[in-house]
Amino acid sequence: MPVAVGDSVVIDVVGMTHEGQGVGRVEGYTLFVSGAVPGDRVQAEVQSIGKSFGRARLAALVAASPDRIAAPCEIYEACGGCQLQHWGYAAQLRWKREHVAGVLARIGKLPVAPLEEAAGEAGGPGTADAAQAGVREIAPDAGRAPVVVLPVIGMDEPWRYRNKAQVPMAAGIGGHGLIGGFFEQGSHQVVDMEACLIQQEQNEETVRAVKRIARSLGYSAYDRATGRGLLRHVVVRHAEATGQRMVVLITNGRDMPHADELCGLIRQDIPGVASICQNINTSATSQVFGEETRVLWGDEVIYDEIGGITFAISARSFFQVNPTQTERLYRTAVDYAGLTGEETVIDAYCGIGTITLFLARHARRVYGVEIIPEAIEDARRNALLNHINNAEFAVGPAEVVMPQWQAEGVAPDVIVVDPPRKGCDPALLATMLELRPARIVYVSCDPATLARDLRVLEDGGYRTVEVQPVDMFPHTVHVECVVGICRVDT
Repeated sequence: MPVAVGDSVVIDVVGMTHEGQGVGRVEGYTLFVSGAVPGDRVQAEVQSIGKSFGRARLAALVAASPDRIAAPCEIYEACGGCQLQHWGYAAQLRWKREHVAGVLARIGKLPVAPLEEAAGEAGGPGTADAAQAGVREIAPDAGRAPVVVLPVIGMDEPWRYRNKAQVPMAAGIGGHGLIGGFFEQGSHQVVDMEACLIQQEQNEETVRAVKRIARSLGYSAYDRATGRGLLRHVVVRHAEATGQRMVVLITNGRDMPHADELCGLIRQDIPGVASICQNINTSATSQVFGEETRVLWGDEVIYDEIGGITFAISARSFFQVNPTQTERLYRTAVDYAGLTGEETVIDAYCGIGTITLFLARHARRVYGVEIIPEAIEDARRNALLNHINNAEFAVGPAEVVMPQWQAEGVAPDVIVVDPPRKGCDPALLATMLELRPARIVYVSCDPATLARDLRVLEDGGYRTVEVQPVDMFPHTVHVECVVGICRVDT
């Protein structure tokens, strides 16, 4: 072992981990260095070592990467919400494309075309339209050509994009008062937040006002250690298209002291508020929402719009947090579906029907399935709201509902999946292979589980043709992908 804990070494940083740590080597031994970016030369202090790699902290910057920048956020060093603000945006986008391509090759065992063979030179500020134009039609006779991983569709303005803030609450210094912000990297210590540069400013204003009002009413923060205290989280949403705002207070119990005064002060201090809700969560887990939600004032939903489709969004609805990039993501999914207006499409993990309704405008009939009953209620409401009558929704596990549809004569030409970070359930992958649609469109928020699932589909008679990464979360390590997949014997 060429290093020991406590050693100070000078290394060149040549890569980046999926967690946002710089990668360097000492005599062939790999070190992950927090705070370092590719192109840096750093003095690093070794903190831990293992058989394959060790971890170190950046003690001093010997020579800065040309892509290194000063992070503009005042609490960036403490807050764990972003990982890449100290890295130039164009470099972030290049790395995200390389990360996706590398994971597909390493975990999925897929041949990936070199970047210069990818359609277009998209990605980076000001090039989102060029990236969209680079999407190719998926040919059914694609064979075993290498998978094309396109440059990432980036944002022209990669700040102030989040339409939802989910803020944990905690006691202030000495156990007194109330603070709210984000967790420190790798801990449950709350960093108080007054401003967040990736949040829409309306959310900042709302969170500041709710914290101020909660303090004035004497609300206590929930303590994970003791299970006592009232306020666990504050969740706020801002609907960009309508200007409506929603406030959700997650509480440790049903009792809501001074509820009328609370609502009055929120309505007085927060412009555009249309919904004030309480969600009750008495569990000892880190899960944010409980099962029961009640409206304290206003409507149970607010309304927003993406791509000309209006959505009703309730307190627990999953709704993409970056409206600008969501439209690009969904339009890419529709492109990869290759719809002519005659197809039958199944949208698994359909949520509140966001992708489903985009698909419905281009297909003969669309079926959406989701395991959360409230989400399906929202999806049906959204279909009615938009006068879409060729979409049908069902509650249940997709791998159970889809065979029932098949028994009723539903034969999908296309299946679209947008699973959570853990990827598709193995039973769903098996069901998809049994149904044998001509095309599959996979929308992924985790390249590793995407690669694992693509390997299963490839072994089952499908070919991955093209991958379009989309930067839904600038300045973080996360990247979403839309993947076009064809059945080999189409």
